[in-house]
Amino acid sequence: MYRVGTGHDIHRFEAGRPLVLGGVRVPYGWGLAGHSDADVLTHAIMDALLGALALGDIGRHFPDTDPQWKNADSLALLARVVEMIGEQGWQVGNLDAILLAEAPRLAPHLPAMRERLASALGVEADRVSVKAGTHERMGSIGRGEGIAATAVVLLERTSSAP
Repeated sequence: MYRVGTGHDIHRFEAGRPLVLGGVRVPYGWGLAGHSDADVLTHAIMDALLGALALGDIGRHFPDTDPQWKNADSLALLARVVEMIGEQGWQVGNLDAILLAEAPRLAPHLPAMRERLASALGVEADRVSVKAGTHERMGSIGRGEGIAATAVVLLERTSSAP
């Protein structure tokens, strides 16, 4: 048995913060605004995982009103979500994700993102696809106001757990 989930997230740029995408610090003059480390890619992936099992979204599990999640490492949160799906008797089959940004140039950082995400997901890197694209200068992403990410995951049943 299989389950499919999709996730999407978007964050605006903010000065004075590091830019973290897929658990990788990307050199850039701006970071992303958010309560945690604002890793938009990892947030989209978490929502896809949770959605595949109808477990709500990351706001339900890691609310931005809770100070314990302030500046939290999103890869650590992703690892907790992977534990949650494992407790339900599921594992990641594969992940396909895309980052949308006009800048910075993300292609050089994609292999490291794949490796970091694969490790957090507990799968081989060849099951993780991370791509980057632009919005062709259209809309808020195209104007360089932030970064968006979309993710699709396939979950595979591992046991008859609840």
